[in-house]
Amino acid sequence: MPGGAAEPIVVLGAGLAGLAAAMRLSARTVTLVEREETVGGKARTHRRDGFTFDVTGHWLHLRDATVRALVHDLLGGDGLVDIGRRAKVWINDAMVPYPLQANIHGLPGEVRRRCLAGFLRARAGRLVRRRPPPESFHDFIVAQYGQALADHFFTPYYSKFWGLSCDRLTFDWLSGYFPTPSTVQVVGGALGIRQDRVGYNARFLYPAKGGIDLLPRALLEAANEGGRLSVRLSTDVEEIDLQSGRIKLTGEPSWLDWQALVSTIPLPDLLDRIPGLPPHIAAARRALCSIPLRYLNVALRSPTMMREHWVYVPERPYPFYRMGVFTNVVPEMAPPGCAALWVEVADRSSLLDLPSVISGLERMGAIGSADDVLFVEQRDVEHAYVVFDDARRAAVDLLLGWLAGHRVFSCGRYGGWTYGSMEDAILDGFLAAGRVMALSGRQVRRGECDVSGDPL
Repeated sequence: MPGGAAEPIVVLGAGLAGLAAAMRLSARTVTLVEREETVGGKARTHRRDGFTFDVTGHWLHLRDATVRALVHDLLGGDGLVDIGRRAKVWINDAMVPYPLQANIHGLPGEVRRRCLAGFLRARAGRLVRRRPPPESFHDFIVAQYGQALADHFFTPYYSKFWGLSCDRLTFDWLSGYFPTPSTVQVVGGALGIRQDRVGYNARFLYPAKGGIDLLPRALLEAANEGGRLSVRLSTDVEEIDLQSGRIKLTGEPSWLDWQALVSTIPLPDLLDRIPGLPPHIAAARRALCSIPLRYLNVALRSPTMMREHWVYVPERPYPFYRMGVFTNVVPEMAPPGCAALWVEVADRSSLLDLPSVISGLERMGAIGSADDVLFVEQRDVEHAYVVFDDARRAAVDLLLGWLAGHRVFSCGRYGGWTYGSMEDAILDGFLAAGRVMALSGRQVRRGECDVSGDPL
C-alpha cells in the first residue's frame, strides 16, 4: 500500500523547524533534504579570516519551557551566555533607548511633548469609547500610540523596513513581538525614567563560543541518535507527485517514495514544485507575497566605540534601517582588537551604495573611519519577511489544509508563511512531527480528506 511503513518520512529543509521535526521523528526512517551545503537555514553562520557572522542578529528568546530545556541540554550550561539587551534608536543624531515609545525623553522637547500628548489622547480614546478593530498596521499604530509617535518613528521605520506603505499591511504579525508599554511606563519614559526591560527580547541567550549555527548542528546530532536519519545536503527538490506520494530530488536517478512529507521550505517554492495545481490552489499561491533581505557583513580592524547590540535607524538619509555589532555580544566573534558588524540595507534591488553606508556608520559612531573597514560582504535572502496583507490569512489557511489532505505538513516561518522566532520554528517542527506520528496505523488513501483538508 502507498504510504507503507518501509517508506521514509521526507523532511524538506534543514533549518530549525526541519531539524526539530527530524529529531522528534528519530525513531522513524527519515530523509532530510537541504538545498544548501550545510544545515541551519536562516540560523546559519559564515566565518572568514577569524570573523564570525550570522544571518543578521539571531538571538534566542526562549519562553517555552520545553524548548528552553532542549537548548540548554544541547548546548550545555556553559555553552550559553545570558545577555541583557542593549538596543537603541538612532534618531535626530542621537541614541534613544529602545523601545522608543517607552523612552521618549530622548527626543527633542517639542517633539517629546507632542508624542506624549498624542499617546495620552490615543489611550484615553480607547478607554472612553469602543472602536472597531484597526484595518491596517498604520491604523493600529495611531490607535495604540498616537499620530505623533507614528509620524516620528513607526511609519518612517516600518516603511523603510518593509519597503511598503504601512496602510498595505495588517497587524496580525505583531502578536507577541511588539513592545507594548503601559501608560505608566510611557509617562515615566517621557519624564526621563529609562525603560530598558520592556518587550519580549529584554534578555536573550546566545552560544558562548559565537555563531548561532552551533544550535542547528546540535539538533542534527540529536536527530541522528537513532541512526535512521539520511541527510541529503546540496540537494534541491525538482518535483513532487502528491497522488503517488513520490518526490524527485536533484542528482537522483529515480523518484523517492514517502509515507509523509514535512516541508519547511518557503510555501510558494513548495507549491511551484507540484505540477497541475487545482485553479483555486494556484490562485491562493499567487496571493503569497514576501520581501527580500539585503545585508552586509562588515569586518573592522579596530574596536567599535558603539556599545549597543543593535540599533534601529528610521530616518531616510541613512541607507540602512538596522545594524548591529556581533562582538558586543561575544567578543570572540572577531580576532582580538577587531569588531564584526552587520547592516540591513533598505534598498534591496539597486546597486549597493557602499560609500553612503560607510558614511552613515561613521556618523553614528559605529566605525571611526572608512580606513577601519577590512572587508564588506553583501548577502541577499530571497524570502526574508512574509507580507501580511489582506489576502494572506485566507490563502495560507486554504493552502496548508489542502496540503495536509495529501500528507504534506508545511511548517516553520516560511513553510507556514508567517512571522516567528527561532523558538517558534522549533515548536512548529515538533507540531508537524506530531501530526505525522498521528497518521500511524490509519488506512488513509492518498488525497482522502475531509472538508477541512485534514486526513480522515
